[in-house]
Amino acid sequence: MTQDTLVLVGQEGTHVRETLATHADRIARRGAVDAAHAVTYSEEPGRELRERFRSLPEGVVYVVPAALAHSRETTDVLPRTFPAFDGTVRYCEPIGRSPAITRLVIERATALVEADRDGTLVLVGQGSSSQPYHRQMVEYHATRIAERTDYAAVEPTYLLQNPAVECVRYAVETERSVAVPLFLTANATTDRRIPAKLELDRGGMAYADPLGDHSLVTDAIEGEITRQRALATADRTQPASFEDALVQGARSVATDGEGRP
Repeated sequence: MTQDTLVLVGQEGTHVRETLATHADRIARRGAVDAAHAVTYSEEPGRELRERFRSLPEGVVYVVPAALAHSRETTDVLPRTFPAFDGTVRYCEPIGRSPAITRLVIERATALVEADRDGTLVLVGQGSSSQPYHRQMVEYHATRIAERTDYAAVEPTYLLQNPAVECVRYAVETERSVAVPLFLTANATTDRRIPAKLELDRGGMAYADPLGDHSLVTDAIEGEITRQRALATADRTQPASFEDALVQGARSVATDGEGRP
């Protein structure tokens, strides 16, 4: 019997497994899929997850990376696991640009600093020196939040590119400000690295929690599954999305990463 299956997959880290399991359980309870699994890997998903993926029943598998934006892990490393699936793989876009995530960022921020002309919202993203995806995601939210709230300014900042997070205090011109880390789960970066760069001990800036297991993140995941279903029903001869092209590329090199089919 075939079925629709969700696979939430991410690299092991603090709270990752628990957070993904929470979202997978919610998706399953909502009836969005027949089954939902949260899986993590340490270093090599092709080797570590191969047998787990082969054990899934035939059908349509929605693979959602535990990420807010694409990176080398999601574009190059994770797709190497796709030949292990017996079913049809629908590779989902990272959920970072979902409107539900915008709503959650606003909720996180306004719980600490009211959205008025005396407040600034600082968005903190990972950034990348070689890929545009994280910057595009942060700027997407900055634009939407500026249109939907009354903050005096919405400042995008990054750990790995300019404008650098450690310089944002020089850009803030309001009496009050709040920083929201655009990260899915709490980790050493959100708990220590970002607070140190923001010099939170100086005061004057509130700091929100990462997105975590909030139900709006679950909404974003479910929304991406719905989008992939719509794309699958479209009449087309070309890949429907960037992620669809990654699936086709992975299938065309049907090895397990160690030279075996």
